[in-house]
Amino acid sequence: MSAETNSSNAKKRANVKTQGSANPSTSQTLLSYGVKPYEPKKGEEYMSKAQLEHFRKLLNIWKTALLQGGDETIHDLKELAEVPADVSDQATLEETFALRLRARDREHKLINKIDESIKSIDSGDYGYCEECGVEIGIRRLEARPTATLCIDCKTLAEVREKQGR
Repeated sequence: MSAETNSSNAKKRANVKTQGSANPSTSQTLLSYGVKPYEPKKGEEYMSKAQLEHFRKLLNIWKTALLQGGDETIHDLKELAEVPADVSDQATLEETFALRLRARDREHKLINKIDESIKSIDSGDYGYCEECGVEIGIRRLEARPTATLCIDCKTLAEVREKQGR
């Protein structure tokens, strides 16, 4: 292999290491696609048609961004499939692959949650706590559109989790 090829492969590996996960936060996704947070109108009913459409749009944008990140990872992994001659470069590349694949696994789980949220919009259950049935709240859903628990039930679940229950 030529020195030029080694240099080119090293640059590609460095690029993969610095790119990180393509897991945009909800607020980054909203802003990058020009979607502004929902502002309820005075007297508007909670989870009105307009609100549901806003969250459907938000969830679909987020899902699309995650799926595009997965496609990029597959492309990167295929492109870098050549095993480097240097053992330390090979170990670095394998660790990079492992980190990227682990991130993709988390994103796959998030995509499943997004799909569940879209189904709950379709069924009319979106925006209500699965535990107690109260409104989750527009601001909480803006921050985490896949939220299924109100802040009180989520806090209680976290306390239970810390206590090992």
